[in-house]
Amino acid sequence: MNNTHIELRHLRLLQAVAEAGGLTAAAERLHLTQSAVSHQLKALEDALGLPLVERAARPLGLTAAGRRLLALAHAALPQVDAALRDLAKLKDGDAGELRIAVECHTCYDWLMPAMDSYRDVWPGVELDLLGGFQADPVGLLLDGRADLVITSEAGSRAGVVHAPLFGFEMLALLPPGHPLAAKKWLAPADFADQTLITYPVPEDRLDLVRRVLAPAGIKPPRREAQLTVAILQLVASRRGLAALPAWAVAPYLERGYVVARSIGRHGLWAELYAAVRAADAARAFVADFIDTVRRDSFARLPGIRAAVTPP
Repeated sequence: MNNTHIELRHLRLLQAVAEAGGLTAAAERLHLTQSAVSHQLKALEDALGLPLVERAARPLGLTAAGRRLLALAHAALPQVDAALRDLAKLKDGDAGELRIAVECHTCYDWLMPAMDSYRDVWPGVELDLLGGFQADPVGLLLDGRADLVITSEAGSRAGVVHAPLFGFEMLALLPPGHPLAAKKWLAPADFADQTLITYPVPEDRLDLVRRVLAPAGIKPPRREAQLTVAILQLVASRRGLAALPAWAVAPYLERGYVVARSIGRHGLWAELYAAVRAADAARAFVADFIDTVRRDSFARLPGIRAAVTPP
């Protein structure tokens, strides 16, 4: 064991396993395959001659040896990250401006806490949120009116880089006792005679409409509301159905205010990306903001998974 080398990737791996409670979820946090995580974990256990996880436990638990290494990770990784950040500031400077445009209404629920975490370590960076609906949010980057855009589209655009944040499930929301609540999941036809309650955005920006209903030739009437809580209140009052991210409605589901069903047999999944100008992608304060958002999101939001890295 004296010849065993504990690397930072080992500590990050064990920390991800402990926080996620399973190898699959840990792999998503680390943007690795489950087989890669299993291989790294097994190789470390073989080198130490000790098991680190209790594989029979659900969620996955740590052994005494695993808990000792996790304590090391909690002590060492923040110091390493802080040192790397300080070195980046020495290289690129510790001040700047980050004007952020947000495409989705519910993003503020997790973006604001992430911005607070970021300000603690980058106090010299001025953060600004651009409000209002934007027909072409990524175009704001090329026009110089924004420095980072939170978007659900990772299309190819010259001069723009898309960094994956996370994937999430869009859930159909129904009032308690609704006849459709008896189904395990909803098909496109289930929405045909229902009012669809949405944010006031064009239909081609709604995943449910664009990816599920429109291809099936279904066009239910729409009712619009500005706020998430207003949408949920309308659903609870039997004014229609809605589709919102699982993490945005988790507290309301726990209280039984509304009920949720997956859309389609395998669920309707969407992804979010941080789009930045290619020239800014390597700037330390920009890259660290994206890392902070991703890290905070996986720590705070239930049911999210790794987003696919765009080609």
